[in-house]
Amino acid sequence: MSTSALNFSSDNSAASMPVSQVTEAAVGIIQRDNGMVLLGERPVGKPWEGYWEFPGGKVEPNETPAQALKRELLEELGIVVTRFHSWITRTYEYEARYDQAGKLITPAKAVKLHFFIVVEWQGDPVGLEDQLLSWQNPEKLTVGPMLPANSPILTALSLASTYAITNLKEMGEAQFFERLKIALENGLMMIQVREPHLSKQDLMLFAEHVIALAKPFEAKVFINTDVESAQQLNASGVHLSAQRLMQLTTKPDGLLVGASCHNAAELAHAKMLALDYVTLSPVKSTLSHPDASPLGWDVFNQMIAGYALPVFALGGMLREDLDAARVYGAHGIAMQRDVWGAL
Repeated sequence: MSTSALNFSSDNSAASMPVSQVTEAAVGIIQRDNGMVLLGERPVGKPWEGYWEFPGGKVEPNETPAQALKRELLEELGIVVTRFHSWITRTYEYEARYDQAGKLITPAKAVKLHFFIVVEWQGDPVGLEDQLLSWQNPEKLTVGPMLPANSPILTALSLASTYAITNLKEMGEAQFFERLKIALENGLMMIQVREPHLSKQDLMLFAEHVIALAKPFEAKVFINTDVESAQQLNASGVHLSAQRLMQLTTKPDGLLVGASCHNAAELAHAKMLALDYVTLSPVKSTLSHPDASPLGWDVFNQMIAGYALPVFALGGMLREDLDAARVYGAHGIAMQRDVWGAL
């Protein structure tokens, strides 16, 4: 299945097109425990030969995207999918293609891609359509070129499934940094610096220390809300409060950008800005906001169904909730307390 000659879309144009003009497709992110994903090279004789892509294909009439995923991966790779999770849904638009004489070869069209994370399967993947296969680190590809539409997908895959939020105020400096070191050694790869009680100067010093500890592990560090500080610190990104999110009209440059969301309007605005991820909360009751009514997993799932950005479940999360979160469509979980517990 090719996403060739596609432009990343905000989904607005595709939403306005007749259903018959939007092609639905299922795409499998086949992922090992170490984060490596399977890519295939389009063989000689097919459009965009030599370009690399994720496996998958068109959803046939009277077929769900999940059913199409299983069928396509069996036909393309010879594997039987046994465990997978819905991930994100993105719309891309094919640009019209013309030959040298200006004759139309392929008209413009929209494709709605349903991405799934495949975590368990039977059999070893084989290129049954004469395609080369390669296991790749999404952040350090050694093959290419990738089909044009895959850049935001690779960025999303670079985000860890566990997102830790600092808790200096409750833990104290000595205990926090001790737990941070242990967590990094145990594989923590994504951290948000959020300490509203600190002065700007103290926050910068604290964040510098966190970034220094995280750097040898290549863990990503995000600064809460303050874009300028994130840039000055050479942090990986910035995490916007919901209030700051709704004030923005464009995505900040040069950073990975996430945001806190609590309702449909905030989710829609984050999508319009093409942010890199969001958190959605509170899923469960939380000490930080005891008066907030928890969404629960069913409402959480309904709110992100068909959503274009990776979503972290936030609010009362425990490390043991990760599998459930992914079943309900989350990219992962974000935590401020349990993540720093006994490690």
